[in-house]
Amino acid sequence: MHQHSINASPAPTPAEGGRRRRRPVVAALVAFLAVAGLNTAMSPGAQAADNPYERGPAPTTSSIEALRGPYAVSQTSVSSLSVTGFGGGTIYYPTTTSDGTFGAVAISPGFTGTQSSIAWLGPRLASQGFVVFTIDTITTVDQPDSRGRQLLAALDHLTQRSTVRGRIDSTRLGVMGHSMGGGGTLEAAKSRPSLQAAIPLTGWNTDKTWPELRTPTLVIGADGDTIAPVATHSEPFYESLPSTLDKAYLELNNASHFTPNTSDTTIAKYSISWLKRFIDNDTRYEQFLCPIPRPSLSIEEYRGNCPHTS
Repeated sequence: MHQHSINASPAPTPAEGGRRRRRPVVAALVAFLAVAGLNTAMSPGAQAADNPYERGPAPTTSSIEALRGPYAVSQTSVSSLSVTGFGGGTIYYPTTTSDGTFGAVAISPGFTGTQSSIAWLGPRLASQGFVVFTIDTITTVDQPDSRGRQLLAALDHLTQRSTVRGRIDSTRLGVMGHSMGGGGTLEAAKSRPSLQAAIPLTGWNTDKTWPELRTPTLVIGADGDTIAPVATHSEPFYESLPSTLDKAYLELNNASHFTPNTSDTTIAKYSISWLKRFIDNDTRYEQFLCPIPRPSLSIEEYRGNCPHTS
């Protein structure tokens, strides 16, 4: 890449010819070694040595806001008749097998909802390098504690019995959910501290305090939520989490309780960043979480502890 400067060097004078003659060769060799070293540093193998869980190219704002990430996605349906402990669902997963295993996320719908209400998250997250299981619950009126157990049952099915279990790293798992599914997300994280990430979306739960949680948690609320108002749900959820825990609170601007039921760039952007940062330990995504995002047309408020520690 420095070839032009080498060629542009003035011809040596007779007095210094013997000394200068070898410089272009040396400079070219140095340039070659530098490029070779750069290529080695940028190769997947070198990245894997630093963090074996990194998946996909380096992120940009546009890449995490895009409707689809770098991975082609396949999907498979799971019948409720073939599972125990939850109501079946749909698995979305990166089609490729050349990148090794992926982390996985189970996502629960809310009260009276089915998997169709959170289906948009399936391909959107999977295309960024996750196996995603959008589930149906046993009944549409199951309470948060039940939904928490069902999320864990879904993860167990995903990692132990599903047709894509060989594509999943069972040590890198997370949970998400909407409304009562968001309350269930907190219940699941409480029951299984080994989970790497939890994201309740406009969550609802009669339990307001979660000091037991050890899972990095992103609480997403909506400023216009009248069903699970942030003042009595998402905010106390977040504030009760241990101060030593990697945690964040994102309050969506001009949003309602049902905003998570349709494709939403802000939810996707910060969910992808959170899952990448904590399920994949991918610090390339830290830039989108720290420093704390400022209020904007889509963000009413964001709180969190930066820099993240785990």
